[in-house]
Amino acid sequence: MPDRDLLRTLCDAAIEAAQPLLCLPRYLPAPPKGRTIVVGAGKASAAMAAAVEANWQGPLEGLVLTRYGHGCPCRHIEIVEAAHPVPDEAGFEAAARIHDMVQDLTPDDLVLCLISGGGSALLTAPAAGISLAEKQAVNKALLASGAPIGEMNCLRKHLSAIKGGRLAASAYPAKVVSLLISDVPGDDPSTVASGPTVADPTTRADALAILDKYNLDVAPSVRSFLGTDAAETPKPGDPRLASADTRMVATPRLSIDAAAKVAREHGYHVIDLGDDLEGEARDVGAAHARIALETTGPAIIMSGGETTVTLKGKGRGGRNAEYALALAIGLKGAGNISGVAIDTDGIDGSEDNAGARISPDVLARAQDKGVDAHAMLADNDAYGFFQATGDLVMTGPTLTNVNDFRAIIVGA
Repeated sequence: MPDRDLLRTLCDAAIEAAQPLLCLPRYLPAPPKGRTIVVGAGKASAAMAAAVEANWQGPLEGLVLTRYGHGCPCRHIEIVEAAHPVPDEAGFEAAARIHDMVQDLTPDDLVLCLISGGGSALLTAPAAGISLAEKQAVNKALLASGAPIGEMNCLRKHLSAIKGGRLAASAYPAKVVSLLISDVPGDDPSTVASGPTVADPTTRADALAILDKYNLDVAPSVRSFLGTDAAETPKPGDPRLASADTRMVATPRLSIDAAAKVAREHGYHVIDLGDDLEGEARDVGAAHARIALETTGPAIIMSGGETTVTLKGKGRGGRNAEYALALAIGLKGAGNISGVAIDTDGIDGSEDNAGARISPDVLARAQDKGVDAHAMLADNDAYGFFQATGDLVMTGPTLTNVNDFRAIIVGA
């Protein structure tokens, strides 16, 4: 199989392993004596809702929130689409409705919460005294800062009326079962979508420190709110969370293992760098180029996690495309190495591609078109580079999200 085709096959295997219809049903709880309210948010939430409906015995109702273009048909659960990564009015209104749905429940009721990556930006319910516009500004500043997802979500939790365990606290005394598809390094439930049903170990002091660490320009009301006790989230041991049950249904590790199985079936040795890599996308790409150049094939180097991009240029990027461009530059046209980097949700940042692939001749093809790889990387314009070479990976929304998947083929 040509390298280009094998790379796409590996990506498809990683995505398929995390499809809700395959991985979610065995984690469903038993129906309750009372009502079943299904709520949730994330890029996979609509597909998760469809999987619940296909496998649930008994009545249910509810609303889940997903990104524009990531919806799918459901009969009993309402699907609302909204903006990501910067929230909009649609997400703001849906989050308020979700919050209202879990009020005034009884111990006989069940709240089934479907959470996946992207839920933090989608499920925007600003705390009292903070406007939607101010919350949007915080999100934009975080996205440009290069902060890792854990720090981003720490700040988001403490500015929210619904995240950081507050949704589960509002549902008390109903039983809360959360089904999670993880998109974060380490699969920490309190970090996935900012943990709306999970106790929060971070503090408002941590959130204030993140503001200072990245010198974020935020509204005075944001800093003022973080200085009050109202900004503190429910902590481990909070009695309102005592009946909350969290179940991880898909993880980055599951997807890497599925792709590794395919690689071995094609006769490749697999070098697994881990499913929790973080750091600047260009630095990780350059480091992986050095590893590839020192690797004896036939081998496939795989990794997952979530890199970041600190915006300095004005181009169109995406962390996976930026990783791939740095990888190509580091390889310098090595004749037996190809690679791919995608976001498993099908959207690399805010663009329409999942990521990008590289081949040994990609730099030469770009040069023939008058495209300077180093200049494009400096301008954070990896999308423009791979658009020019025809190497953007387009999948469309995949309806799941276990974050980045990367594979580098080193030939014999």
